[in-house]
Amino acid sequence: MDMMSSPMMAMLDKEMPGMDMMMMQQCIESCSACEQSCTMCADMCASSGMEGMARCMAMCMDTADMCHATMRMMMRPSGMDAAVMMQVLEACMMMARACAEECMKHDDIEHMKACAQVCMDCAKACESMMGSMKMMMAK
Repeated sequence: MDMMSSPMMAMLDKEMPGMDMMMMQQCIESCSACEQSCTMCADMCASSGMEGMARCMAMCMDTADMCHATMRMMMRPSGMDAAVMMQVLEACMMMARACAEECMKHDDIEHMKACAQVCMDCAKACESMMGSMKMMMAK
């Protein structure tokens, strides 16, 4: 089931005419998945007792927070400043990529590999959303 119902997306569409609402929904869902994956990955690292995981745990927690903020901003379009949203999406994309790179340093651990993939998916969704917003702003 889609995270956001059709009536909710219709309300967002009224606030942001010309925005690709399906792309926005995909980005929101990808940010949500990344937030969850990174939170779980950080927790699993903390409970594993493995040495040298502090940076990875911090990156995962920071990425989870960034994804949460990005997702929440996309769900509140009425006062959205498109230029600010573009910067937030770019920051989320960069954070997700950095987290994926850090997790891939430990890709022999299954949850790290899975987290890296979800982070890369989120980065791609943010990049696509930025492209959609650029097209909307150019109109």
